[in-house]
Amino acid sequence: MAKFYETLTPALQQFIAAQPIFFVATAPQQGRINLSPKGMDSFRCLDERTAGYLDVTGSGNETAAHLEQNGRITFMFCSFSEKPLILKLYGRGRVIRQQDDAWREYHACFPSQPGERQIILMEIGSVQTSCGYGVPVVEGVLRERETLKEWAGKKGEEGIRDYWVRNNLTSIDGLPTHLLND
Repeated sequence: MAKFYETLTPALQQFIAAQPIFFVATAPQQGRINLSPKGMDSFRCLDERTAGYLDVTGSGNETAAHLEQNGRITFMFCSFSEKPLILKLYGRGRVIRQQDDAWREYHACFPSQPGERQIILMEIGSVQTSCGYGVPVVEGVLRERETLKEWAGKKGEEGIRDYWVRNNLTSIDGLPTHLLND
């Protein structure tokens, strides 16, 4: 049975901290819905009403473009262990870019990663839990992929910036991301 909360309880924050994978969903007013898996120990609950993740360079930048347009964002966590649970956070998101005054303050909340691009923050409007009985139990060794870190390390700061110019300044629907606006 689904249950709604207004804030993140300590127990829900602990659940989030234990999950190696989460999903982020955004949508423009017109165009493609974006749903992306994330990992790399990048998500943090900053308080009972604020959460977010350190976003690293990727093939696109849909989340930033959609947030610029309308601010709507959803995070989802699901348990792959014996104890099932699905947790969704609904709210308003904003992008903290490296050139923003708030970058230093928020960046201190996350472990540094090669290829850091921006921080995606959510002001939580509501929290929903549901059973998760249909999610499979996944057993075995779960480990981080090193591919993205290695790729970003080889590119270096200048190479990453060049990649942003070619691939991350607009969404696939042509919306601006403002990634490099000063």
